[in-house]
Amino acid sequence: MARQLDFYFDCSSPWTYLAFHAIQPLAHQAAAEIVWKPILVGGVFNAVNQTVYESRAKPNPLKQAYMQKDMQDWARLYGLAIRFPPTVFPVNSVKCMRGAFVALDEDKLVPYAAAAFEAYWGDDRDLSREEVLADIAKKAGIERQHFFAGIETDSCKARLRSNTDELIARGGFGSPTIFVGNDMFFGNDRMPLVKAALEAVAA
Repeated sequence: MARQLDFYFDCSSPWTYLAFHAIQPLAHQAAAEIVWKPILVGGVFNAVNQTVYESRAKPNPLKQAYMQKDMQDWARLYGLAIRFPPTVFPVNSVKCMRGAFVALDEDKLVPYAAAAFEAYWGDDRDLSREEVLADIAKKAGIERQHFFAGIETDSCKARLRSNTDELIARGGFGSPTIFVGNDMFFGNDRMPLVKAALEAVAA
């Protein structure tokens, strides 16, 4: 059986930025295909994980300080720069994540998502702004007019809703969520378990 993993993601998540860069070499080493699943994480939170909003409004200062350290430790390990929180946080990522389907259809999802993650988490740029999305599309090699027309189509809107609903139905509650078969793994720090699950799949 071929090795495959499903990667549900929203570019507005800092841990997903880290996981996006970690999962690719891991999948390559395991000879596994990544099935990219763009979602709207806010839709997931609204449906099954509303406690996220309470913890943002009233963070535990000790946990908050450790999270900052933990995030920077992981970023250094992966050779990435990350600013948390960015100036606009949380950000409206709806159009950005619709754009992921335009990129998928052109086989440019990886450069598109990489540019989006870098814009938001590396360069502190607002993913909801048209000029930022235009720059992201340009870096991914997607023609501007085609990109902006695409993100307004019923197809892109429906596919984003479908992936989001699919993750909820599978028991997911945030981003990044990774599945190897029916085994679910949540978060950037689950990579060793993802690796073990892939290795257990007969090549």
